[in-house]
This record gives sequence, structure tokens and C-alpha cells, in this order.
Amino acid sequence: MEELGALKRQMLAGRPVHGCWITLFSPMASEIVGQASYDCSRIYLLRGTCGYLDAIQTMQSFGPSTIPLIRVPGNSDQEIKRALDTGAEGIMIPTVNTPEEAAAAVAACHYPGGGRRGNAASVIRASRYGTESKAYQEKIDAALLVICQIETAEAADRAFDIAEVEGVDMIFIGPSDLSATLGHLGELDHPDVRKAIAGIEQAVKRAGKLLGGLPTPGRSAEELYAAGYDLVLADGDVRLLRNSARASVAQLNRLLKR
Repeated sequence: MEELGALKRQMLAGRPVHGCWITLFSPMASEIVGQASYDCSRIYLLRGTCGYLDAIQTMQSFGPSTIPLIRVPGNSDQEIKRALDTGAEGIMIPTVNTPEEAAAAVAACHYPGGGRRGNAASVIRASRYGTESKAYQEKIDAALLVICQIETAEAADRAFDIAEVEGVDMIFIGPSDLSATLGHLGELDHPDVRKAIAGIEQAVKRAGKLLGGLPTPGRSAEELYAAGYDLVLADGDVRLLRNSARASVAQLNRLLKR
């Protein structure tokens, strides 16, 4: 387990990273994503019908070069514990609105002494089914990337207080839900949304925490990195397949003059 925590160390050293969303839960599609060698992939368990077994099969498909992050369905001890036990090296907690909710998420992510995570290291996949349980227990609390999502107007107003919570490593901005709570559903680049995002960015940097986010139609990955983002999830398996297929069909239709 000598490489545990490599993604977090890279960002803390000032080297930004990139990643891909995983929502299809196709082992073959995930294998293709893994072979592309993204720095990390976010396994999206918040919506849809897939569960933790699907997450494990996805991680098995990645291979060793893509570090797995899991966006859990909610801020609960049980969901976070199950995600950690699969072997995720980062946990993304959705819709964190207050410092108290952030502190609860941190506690759920860490073993007693710094938290309240249940201990089953003798059998879980994260410790290679108990064969490296001691090493896992010794390293995971420092190596784990704890990511709180700010994606509501309420959370945007309290961004600095949330980011300041000890044990929160990264704030990840969710522009889609944020736009909805600001009254601009689907308008990810509306001036009100951009203003709120700028405020969150400033608060996170003032707190000295890592910053993550997504490109929007009006703001590219390049612009996010230039603004100081440490993690940008610029691609997704659905988006890559959809856009590639549509672009190819459009090109073929042009050739056939359709």
C-alpha cells in the first residue's frame, strides 16, 4: 500500500489533476476509461440504480493507474463506510450545507481517534481482503481525500466556514444544483451563478483547502485550472460516448449530403 494517497499528495504539492465521471457502470467502458490513464475517476452512486458491487466491478476494470473516488448517495455513516470499504481513496459527500454537516462527514470517514468509522479491515476489499489490514489502518486516515460538495445557495453563503472544518480536504463546486437553488435552473453560466461560484472559490482558497469542479459551457477546463482549481472532472463516460457518436453521425450525414 505504498501508493495509497498519491492523488492527494500530488495536489497538496501544487500539481493539479484531472478525472472522469463514471455513470454507465459498464466494466468494458470503465476499462477503456482506465486505459486512457485519467488521474482519477469519480464513481457516481448518488443517482441511478447502481450500488457498491457495481462500484467494485468498476474499480477492478480501471487497473492501477486510475485512482477511484466515490460520490456517495448521502452524508450518512453507513453510506460513507460502505464506500470506504470498497477501496475508494476519495469520498465525495453531496450537498454539504453547514460546518456541522461537514464535520459529520469527516468523522464518518475516519477511524476512532479522529472519527467514528467502523473497523472491518480484516475482511474488506480496501485492505486487500485483510492481507494488508495493518498497513491500511495506519495509512488511510492521512491518505484519504475527503471532498465536501457545495451545491446550494445556503452552502455558498457558508463556504468559508465549511471549508475551514478540520479534516475537509477539498471543496467541490456543483454548478448544476447551485444554479437551480439560485433560481436559474440549467443556466450554469448565469451572472448570479458565476458570482456565487467566484465567492466559493475565494473562500476555499482563503481557508487553504483544495478546490475541485466541473467545466461549464462558458468556462473551460483550461480556465478552471488558471483560476486555481486542483481537480477538474472534465469528462464523463456518458458524455464521451454521446458526443463521439453524435459527431461521427453528423460527419457521415455530411458525407451523404443528408
